[in-house]
Amino acid sequence: MIDAPTQEQDAPRRLTTVTGAADRVFGAVSRLAGFVVLAVMSLVGLFLLYRGWQALSADGPRAFVTTRAWEPDSHNFGIAAVLVLTVLIALVAIVIAVPLAAGAALYISEYAPRRFKQTLISMVDLMAAVPSIVYGIWGLYLLQPHVIGLSRWLATWLDWIPFLSVDGFDPDDPLLSMSVFTSSTFIAGIVVALMITPIICSIMREVFSQAPPGEREGAYALGATRWGMIRSVVLPFGTGGMIGGSMLGLGRALGETIAVYLIISPVFEIQPNLLQTGSNSISALIALRFGEATEFGMSALMAAGLTLFLMTLVVNFAASSIVARTRSGAASEA
Repeated sequence: MIDAPTQEQDAPRRLTTVTGAADRVFGAVSRLAGFVVLAVMSLVGLFLLYRGWQALSADGPRAFVTTRAWEPDSHNFGIAAVLVLTVLIALVAIVIAVPLAAGAALYISEYAPRRFKQTLISMVDLMAAVPSIVYGIWGLYLLQPHVIGLSRWLATWLDWIPFLSVDGFDPDDPLLSMSVFTSSTFIAGIVVALMITPIICSIMREVFSQAPPGEREGAYALGATRWGMIRSVVLPFGTGGMIGGSMLGLGRALGETIAVYLIISPVFEIQPNLLQTGSNSISALIALRFGEATEFGMSALMAAGLTLFLMTLVVNFAASSIVARTRSGAASEA
């Protein structure tokens, strides 16, 4: 007769992990690296807050965020205009860059011949290494003259969309100067899009290439075409990487300085017309006014830098939250 199992025998066994000296050292170094990163970020934020407090306390943070003009020596300054234009440039860049990067990443990982794949990867990585000032010069002297025709076409046929209209533009006026389309948010957004596309593409490509081979083969075994396999396996697996790469590109677009500074014609008014001349950004404002700023003006620029710093943190934290909820490979339809 077999005795009934006792309560001690039914209790779950406690699992223990034996850690060696190497594991403890690695854990300590990892924790130290994490604390160093947090400390550096905190110090940067505190430095910007300390240097910008004089300007923020002059009229209050609310006035700083809602005022459009930038005349710190007259105590009439704020980032309302440049903040909106910064977001608009970044949104234009993301709208153009994400489909372009996703298509390039899918072609490299799924369609490109094996003998050309490494060459394409190297070319994309090389684009990411090009200095931003080179993109700015290229956009100013080569891209802008060719984009003006596209801007005119959009303003002519899609002017019923509010942000694609141009004040005072008459397509039937033969004497109208094309300068109304230069140095616009649209052109700056295109240049920034080409700058962030390699970064987004590299992240998406790495995620797509890690899709489980078993699920790929299972989709083919069920009769799926290559595109059907991509749609049911690769894209669901890479959702988190696509979102993370896009948010990383958005953070880069928000802080881009030199390329935007070279292209735009600075304005200090909220201008939602993307095709119209005149734009601005917080980083370009800092680069433009840094050399001539007084002590109080420097404090105002530091306050603007603090705003950009906080915006970048919000974007990165939002990206982390989204990626944590949509882990790559968490689900697929195959």
